[in-house]
Amino acid sequence: MFRRGFKSSSEEASLKIRRKLVLASTAPVDPASIAELLAIPILKPQELSDLPQDVCSRLQQDHSDAWSAITVSDGKSNLIVLNPTHAQTRLNSSLAHEIAHVILGHEPSVMFLMSQPETVPSQQEVILRTHNREQEDEANWLAGCILLPRDALLHIRRLGLSDDRACSEYRVSPAMLRFRINATGVDVQGQRAQYRGPSPRSK
Repeated sequence: MFRRGFKSSSEEASLKIRRKLVLASTAPVDPASIAELLAIPILKPQELSDLPQDVCSRLQQDHSDAWSAITVSDGKSNLIVLNPTHAQTRLNSSLAHEIAHVILGHEPSVMFLMSQPETVPSQQEVILRTHNREQEDEANWLAGCILLPRDALLHIRRLGLSDDRACSEYRVSPAMLRFRINATGVDVQGQRAQYRGPSPRSK
């Protein structure tokens, strides 16, 4: 599914981010702090000065369910527009996903041109980016690692945290927690360890 070494490099990227933010490998991370670290502004639709009010209203009302975060680029720098009507757990996931595209250096497969908001460095146009399925899968995986690295999942299980408590502390949805637990095999690993039992003491 992924190129060789991608999963391990994604785990390492998540840990590297935490080191730069001076966080423990098991600590929750706010995706907004990663965007700040990468100098990626985060805006709401109403903060885009060139966006007509009626379009802004439709984005947050009529079409609110259709989008959660969009990366806008002028070819040199990026900004992320977030849908403020969504739950924080969904926004965290979407923001981590958009950041993952930037970290991975993904080139968009389709580009839509629009007039430039004042917050983007001077260019004639800005670009709304979409990506192919392979890039979307990679961004999904890296986003999951960013929010819930393997170290964090093992930490959650060692402490015996309930899923609700873990979701609250790491600000993720139950679906994201379950995805990461299943994808990493953390529970299977724990069950095997219990089955083997304690190591025999040397005499």
